[in-house]
Amino acid sequence: MKDLRKDLVLSKFSHIYIERDAKNHPNTRKIISKFKDATCIEIDHYKEVFCRGNQSIILQKESPKLILATKKDNFIYKGSEMCEDFGNLHFYYTSTIMNCFYNCEYCYLQGMYPSANIVIFVNIEDIFRKVEELLKSHSIYLCISYETDLLAFEGITSFVSKWIDFARKNDNLKIELRTKSGNFKAIENIKPLDNFILAWTLSHDEIIKKYEIGTPSLETRLKSINNAIKKGWKIRICFDPILYIKDWKKYYGNCIEETFKSIKLKNIYDVSIGVFRISKDYLKRVQKIRPHSKILAYPFECQSGICSYPKRYTKEMIEYVYNEVSKYIPEEKIYV
Repeated sequence: MKDLRKDLVLSKFSHIYIERDAKNHPNTRKIISKFKDATCIEIDHYKEVFCRGNQSIILQKESPKLILATKKDNFIYKGSEMCEDFGNLHFYYTSTIMNCFYNCEYCYLQGMYPSANIVIFVNIEDIFRKVEELLKSHSIYLCISYETDLLAFEGITSFVSKWIDFARKNDNLKIELRTKSGNFKAIENIKPLDNFILAWTLSHDEIIKKYEIGTPSLETRLKSINNAIKKGWKIRICFDPILYIKDWKKYYGNCIEETFKSIKLKNIYDVSIGVFRISKDYLKRVQKIRPHSKILAYPFECQSGICSYPKRYTKEMIEYVYNEVSKYIPEEKIYV
């Protein structure tokens, strides 16, 4: 049965679905050229594939398909209250790719989307135009990698490079790229910018193995961080989300110690700390998708539609990680 299951699961991106409006876009042609053996299927709209009923996200994670589309609306979103704005007044995020290579057990995207297939909006220039319109009114803090790991896709899309070029032309724009990837080499030859922050999410290897399936090891992430530091990039370290699991203090304490013994502290722009939290609606969907998940079966407390650990545990976790981080980083550089 296991062998049959293995035979039935096709390789990643064996099929590429392409909207008719997207088929002649230069980015479409570039992406398709990376997958010469893929079967390309023309469709009218990405939702025909992405939003169809009775999909298994768990199975699709083993063999996701690509969907190339054009974004028609909702180019820019106001930043979520669940996310840190780092003191920036005008906080936004945008999505050029929906879904991720990785298979993190706790990922909110499983509750947000009906599919594990990956949608790439090829018309990134239209997003740039919308950002330029906003920049006429005020400066912007923009997160570009909330609904995917954009750096992990760089070999396919070159979107990070395009965002860097765009940021270079707009000094009243500050961009954060959040990642778990070890793929800094994809942009290592690009000149760094003061208004572009590379933010790595870090976890202990035991947590990575159990709950962040398919993501690079801590060592690999730290190697990418050090390479980025050597090139002069601003680096943000994110211990977020902290999971309330057995021996969590040992895991996060060791992770923090290893992190700050491995990297040059003077080059760290700041550090972000946050416990696991998820919207109530997303949590219900994720629990249905992963009914045997121990970390998702926790009796979370919900306030204003957001679910997290009880306050006493949240306080203990934040204080512990904050105190450990403050051994290495000035308190004014730590965001909670």
